[in-house]
Amino acid sequence: MCLAVPSKIIEIKDNVAKVDVDGVIRETSIMLMDDVKIGDYVIVHAGFAINKLDEQAAIQTLEDMRRILAAEAEQTDGLDGNL
Repeated sequence: MCLAVPSKIIEIKDNVAKVDVDGVIRETSIMLMDDVKIGDYVIVHAGFAINKLDEQAAIQTLEDMRRILAAEAEQTDGLDGNL
């Protein structure tokens, strides 16, 4: 299963961009994209930026994902081990 996480472009050199997701920096190919620039949010799949996202949608998606992960962590922490 793949999970599409919005990634913010922080650097571009030729056809390679550095993207940031909550402080995790990775390199991704932008050779499939025509019009990306620093500050844009993209979806990365298999090392390639495949789609550009609206900034508001990207930020909302990241916030929603953080809330889901936090709620999941609270549920796991609340278990007493008796199944």
